[in-house]
Amino acid sequence: MLWHKLTDINQLADIKKFTLESSSPDFAVLIFKHSTRCSISSMALNRLESKWVDNESIPAYYLDLLNYRPISNEIADLFSVEHASPQVLLIKNGSCIYHASHTNISAADILEAANS
Repeated sequence: MLWHKLTDINQLADIKKFTLESSSPDFAVLIFKHSTRCSISSMALNRLESKWVDNESIPAYYLDLLNYRPISNEIADLFSVEHASPQVLLIKNGSCIYHASHTNISAADILEAANS
């Protein structure tokens, strides 16, 4: 997976804008919130990366939750999703259309939601 680091709160507005203004109605962006001190989070990240088959048509953003907690809080507010870690969110048309946490994080489920 090609990860874009999520390190600036202004990137969230850009993500929302990109998904709203995309010429493709199926355009989506993935956000992965990761706690670098959590073994479950590391397992979820490794499993996601090993099963990801999307050849980069879905931009993927990686948030280091421990270093950028205010961004995580803004994600929860902006996309109306309760915080969890690890957590994935799929953003389409400016809204979160799918989210999962912990062992429920599945590359197949994310890709299915993106293509619905």
